[in-house]
Amino acid sequence: MTATPQRPPFGTLLASHMAAASFQDGRWSATQIKPVGPIELSPAAHVLHYASTCFEGFKAFRRADGSVHVFRMDRHIERMRQSARLLVLPEPAAAQLAAMVRAVIERCREAVPEAPGALYLRPILFGTTANIGAAATPAADALLLVLASPVWDYFAGGMKPLRILVDDEHTRSAAQMGMVKTGGNYAAAMGPTLAARAEYQVDQVLFCPGGEVQETGAANFLLLRKGELLTRGLDTTFLHGVTRDSLLTLARDNGYAVSERVFDVKEMLEWVKTGEAALSGTAAVLAGVGTLIYRGSEHRVGSGDVGPLTRTLRSQLVAIQQGEAPDRHGWLEKV
Repeated sequence: MTATPQRPPFGTLLASHMAAASFQDGRWSATQIKPVGPIELSPAAHVLHYASTCFEGFKAFRRADGSVHVFRMDRHIERMRQSARLLVLPEPAAAQLAAMVRAVIERCREAVPEAPGALYLRPILFGTTANIGAAATPAADALLLVLASPVWDYFAGGMKPLRILVDDEHTRSAAQMGMVKTGGNYAAAMGPTLAARAEYQVDQVLFCPGGEVQETGAANFLLLRKGELLTRGLDTTFLHGVTRDSLLTLARDNGYAVSERVFDVKEMLEWVKTGEAALSGTAAVLAGVGTLIYRGSEHRVGSGDVGPLTRTLRSQLVAIQQGEAPDRHGWLEKV
């Protein structure tokens, strides 16, 4: 019996080429497609001192006929442009960024894995102005890159229920910056997450400042039960996930009553006695939660396994992404 080859961990393998464009003297340069390699950066670059950076993450999928389709690129580009505005970075034109993504996919087409794998796309924008005294001055120069990474089945070993620590003291990020996809937000969540893993052997921390449920360090949070879905209403305190939006759309298509509002830890713990909880994001799509740990006590979510509603909703979205179900909302673009 032939052993299954070991796949590289998510995000560690880059495709051969990347796209690059720079912003100088008030304008964007033409795009270059070049081999992936080190970039030259001043040690005084704005990003290194003042965290002027944002990024996106989305996927392109290979179908059985060999065609490649990218999922909701337009929505991700608009979110990146929003992040750039909120960080006062030079804002890339949507048309140029979309063309950069398409060019990388085309150049790296052979690297797109077959289903259930995908090509993960990572545009990143950061300030390059060389000025260590620019704490209150936005970057006038910037670099925009688009990287690509072949990724495989996130749940190759089977879906396993997650253990989540509920933290009602800390915030994931500054309240006005939660909706920005910037590296600083992930860095802010890392310390509490690693501490929780060491003490409670959890997978993630669910940040609930003041008792209000928000999100984990890298995923949106959903509650499900028959015919109902509950998640926090959109505000500036957390990331407006594109996968989250896609799942909510499918839930409505399925006849769910979808509620987007503020809810607290008490309501959540009552819900999960008989309902389900899940994390949504680009990498995993939807991952079921089996246990919530709050103030030293463990609370089983439903049966303690990944729930059937979570599995069904995830399967429906994956089927659309991979071309196995109709794309009724126009989310896929053939490249």
